[in-house]
Amino acid sequence: MSSTLLEVTRAAHEEVERLERVIVKDLQNEPTSNKDRLFQSHRVRNMIDTITSTTERLIEIYDDNDNARKDEIAALGGQTATGINVFSAFYDRLKEIREYHRKHPVARVVDANDDFEALLKEEPQIEFSGEEAFGRYLDMHELYHQYVNSKFGEPIEYSAYLDVFSETDKVPRKMKTTRQYREYLGNLLEYLIYFFQRTEPLQDLDRIFSKVTAEFEENWASGMVQGWENDNQENGHVASQHTAIDLDYYSTVEELMEVGPERLKEALAALGLKSGGTVQQRAERLFLTKHTPLEKLDKKHFAKGAHGLEKNGVAAASQEGNLKEIALMEAKMNKLCDLLDETIARTKDNVIKKQALTYEEIEAEREEEETQEDSESEDDEQQIYNPLKLPMGWDGKPIPYWLYKLHGLGQEFKCEICGNYSYWGRRAFERHFKEWRHQHGMRCLGIPNTKNFNEITSIEEAKELWKKIQQRQGVNKWRPDLEEEYEDKEGNIYNKKTYTDLQRQGLI
Repeated sequence: MSSTLLEVTRAAHEEVERLERVIVKDLQNEPTSNKDRLFQSHRVRNMIDTITSTTERLIEIYDDNDNARKDEIAALGGQTATGINVFSAFYDRLKEIREYHRKHPVARVVDANDDFEALLKEEPQIEFSGEEAFGRYLDMHELYHQYVNSKFGEPIEYSAYLDVFSETDKVPRKMKTTRQYREYLGNLLEYLIYFFQRTEPLQDLDRIFSKVTAEFEENWASGMVQGWENDNQENGHVASQHTAIDLDYYSTVEELMEVGPERLKEALAALGLKSGGTVQQRAERLFLTKHTPLEKLDKKHFAKGAHGLEKNGVAAASQEGNLKEIALMEAKMNKLCDLLDETIARTKDNVIKKQALTYEEIEAEREEEETQEDSESEDDEQQIYNPLKLPMGWDGKPIPYWLYKLHGLGQEFKCEICGNYSYWGRRAFERHFKEWRHQHGMRCLGIPNTKNFNEITSIEEAKELWKKIQQRQGVNKWRPDLEEEYEDKEGNIYNKKTYTDLQRQGLI
């Protein structure tokens, strides 16, 4: 029954409101893994696109360029060509409703909430390569091969390329004017944009690029663009293309031929000269400009339609526009690199780690990561059942009860003589009286570490007990030869005198 324009308008408003509520409900759920985060972001992005298209359709309806909405409102009021007849319009509308239900007698009412709730469980199709691992890493192998096989690139490893691909200011300026660099930069920017749109669909990339373009225009006008400073510009005009090939470094035509046919062709085309012929002919034609101004060259060297300085000026102007476009592409690429900084670092770490693994180990690790992401949400929701409040083991779970009772791991014993050191369990506490920490503490107090002082952990109690022992024995001075204890490698305890005698005899 949405055949009328007003019904279409009402349904569109309802759809927008329902989608807004679904978006709020979806964003209230915190994703537990990277995969769930991507699904949520793309679901919200698709719903926002639907809202945008529906709103644009509503704007067209309200503009009412064809007066269809105005005529329908007038018809509802009973306005006709002969006058106003409210009852006639009412019965005509009633007839349409009865006719509809006569044709569709078993039509059931569909709850729109069910369809919109199903959007929360939707898993959008997102295209990622195996190397990208569902948006965790970058896959720049094609760009890497394009870089190392170019004239402006270097033969480096893939891991090193991930460090330098964003450093466009290190590329020589004369190399940036080549077609090869322009194609490479375009492919690089296209991939980064495509990857960013897949991993961050809720980001407004157009707004980001508009800010980058505004800042770039200001810096370009003042000559402050990094790597594109106006060191070769005079009076606002770019110098001619022959500065890309500095002829002062070449003394013969044979040396100039080593530059290559493509470089020679581009340099000749920028000057308005003929760019055809063999490599030697191109080099000879370009070498003429070293000592002869363009306006004094024979017209036979110029391409058709070129007129010396006029052609040179047009080439310089077009070249300035090309350079500005390349510089803007670099600025956008650098902005994307800043936004994807964590992903680039994670990709480099993954590449370095994979170099030390076999193919089977890499596949096993990838499967383990996938299963780990799937089980993260389940593990987070599970609560550890620990009614006896047992200590946690190395695996984050309570230790067995029999182990707890056997070693008394739940009891904490502190020894003031050992510097308030804590010992967990009765067994560890009993053994610590023979350890170096307790013996050193007793020695600092001037008290022998004998069996009489077992179970004594307080300094005051140890001193009081030592005074009582001295009074009972009638000795006011401690005799270290008889009361100071020593321990051999086998754990035997001797007094100082016995230990010294045995040591002199070589028995211990």
